[in-house]
Amino acid sequence: MADQTPPESNFTEEYDIITDEDIAEIRDALEGGRLDEAASKILESLEDLENAQLDIAVTGESGSGKSSFVNAIRGLQDDDEGAAATGVVETTMEPTPYPHPKHPNVTMWDLPGIGTSEFQSHAYLERVGFSRYDFFILIASERFRANHAQLAREIQKMGKRFYFVRSKVDADLDAARRRRPASYSEQGVLTQIRDDCCRRLLAEGVASPTVFLLSSWELGSYDFLALEETLEKELPAHKRHAFLLALPNLSLSILQRKKEAMQRQIWKLAAISCGVAAVPIPGLSVVCDVTILVKTLSEYRQTFGLDDESLCKLAEKVGKPVEDIKEAIKSPLVKEISRDLVLKLLTKAGGGALMFIEYLASTVPVFGSMAAGGISFGTTYYMLRSFLDEVARDAHNVLIKAFETDYGVRASHAAGTGGKEKKGALVWMRHGGGMEGRRDEGGGEE
Repeated sequence: MADQTPPESNFTEEYDIITDEDIAEIRDALEGGRLDEAASKILESLEDLENAQLDIAVTGESGSGKSSFVNAIRGLQDDDEGAAATGVVETTMEPTPYPHPKHPNVTMWDLPGIGTSEFQSHAYLERVGFSRYDFFILIASERFRANHAQLAREIQKMGKRFYFVRSKVDADLDAARRRRPASYSEQGVLTQIRDDCCRRLLAEGVASPTVFLLSSWELGSYDFLALEETLEKELPAHKRHAFLLALPNLSLSILQRKKEAMQRQIWKLAAISCGVAAVPIPGLSVVCDVTILVKTLSEYRQTFGLDDESLCKLAEKVGKPVEDIKEAIKSPLVKEISRDLVLKLLTKAGGGALMFIEYLASTVPVFGSMAAGGISFGTTYYMLRSFLDEVARDAHNVLIKAFETDYGVRASHAAGTGGKEKKGALVWMRHGGGMEGRRDEGGGEE
């Protein structure tokens, strides 16, 4: 890890050190002036965030792609261990939970199909245990029908949110391309699909419906990012954090938002490390719990998909040797996380940490009288922040290396983007057992 101390003049701007909300929390936690006494309160807050349970219900007619969506959102192929069973006939007879493989507090629930003629929404919701879910994804692969609308109205009546997803749009685009190769317009076909879905839902009494167009085989394309951003906005803060960290690393924008979410928790981790079971570190004026730091850095690596298991899966999907993918990784901690290496990084944090401590003492005056406690906090905070920056940069480079593309990037054709494509979202396409990325230079219609 490079020991680069930013110039004092732009330190606060470049590092966006800590928000006003964070400052208020720190002041409140340190009201008594002792970091060790505040640490238990901060630890409780952080544990509540890390353990926040998120339950997502996915339902629709048989064969609409419910189970494939459950797998894709968890970063799994249909034949991976732990994947939901898929098939052309209904394979889900009871609500079936599928915990995220790396974030078990996030569970996708594959619900029984709703395509029977005697369907009754109220009875269905009672049968599947309506109250346990945070929100519902209603999927259709062709048309939204009366059952979808009936279920949506019942969910709304019970005070929960739902989102319409039109699946398998890649198949529709492929069919349209074959039928009319000369006049084919991807954006035109997508607009037609979306308009037809909204028209049918309006006819069934659903007011102002929003429909997200997706493909479980090209999850990073079309409206997935718009759906993800909508969910982020509408979920409570602690649920939003859990949802974001559990998302597959499909795009550069998702990587950036994950970094921002983890960045907001660094001051809490630094305070806990310096205030709970902290021990002096020989040769450093720092007192901290190195075990907490090792655990935190390991979690950063896993969340960004830089652990060996995730890298091997990515290499398999893109059909490249894993060693080629690893060439994009520069941070030493991504390759090895150990107590000794953490201690070396704490030593290197020196100059930048002192500047941060001065800034913090001027913003939260109590730090100025905390002596060793303030130094320990500042050093730990600076080290965690520096490592997070490096890991996020490595994840960015790995995604580009995997697809041999730059910002290859096609974002969603989302409602509200006017059909325009934005840069920032890597196209993640699954063809057969492999994957490919492609570069879209124009940022407009294809």
